[in-house]
Amino acid sequence: MPDFAEPLARLITEFKRLPGIGQKSAQRLAFHVMRAGREDAGRLAQAVLDVKDKLVLCRVCNNVSEGELCIYCTDSNRDPKVVCVVEEPHNIVGIETTRQFEGRYHVLHGALSPLRGIGPESLKIKGLVERIGAGEIEEVIVATNPTTEGEATAVYLARLLKPLGVKVTRIAMGIPVGSDLEFADEVTISKAMEGRREM
Repeated sequence: MPDFAEPLARLITEFKRLPGIGQKSAQRLAFHVMRAGREDAGRLAQAVLDVKDKLVLCRVCNNVSEGELCIYCTDSNRDPKVVCVVEEPHNIVGIETTRQFEGRYHVLHGALSPLRGIGPESLKIKGLVERIGAGEIEEVIVATNPTTEGEATAVYLARLLKPLGVKVTRIAMGIPVGSDLEFADEVTISKAMEGRREM
């Protein structure tokens, strides 16, 4: 690796800590910041600090919020009887872009992963159980990722929540729209067959 002036080398090192950023991407970002005006660099630095200083977790659903409650928990047009459970706050974006879901959310902040030491106590499950216990929720849609950890989390939640008297559903999985069957693996095709519906 070439030698850079110490401030630039430090900035490259910090950018490399970001997920998906390797050495070359970190260098490009660092040189971009170096070439940018001081005002641009100041806005970037302030935006990073604001994320750390001004954002908290919603006290109800654990989504990222500027205040005590997030925009979904304060929206009176949303159905409080239906809650969609996701692993991370950024998963909400994918569901919201469909404009199909009108309920509320619950963010777990992870998925069960015994190999990495992440058990139920590491996730934000207690608040979900408390919300169900309050009696307003009728259906919980489990929208965890279609990974081993996401599936394990979905199964755990179903076993935990069904005895509480709520309907627990899982989002359908299978062949993506616009795809070709010949390129789908056997697990994907199996999930698509399981999730089939009448036409």
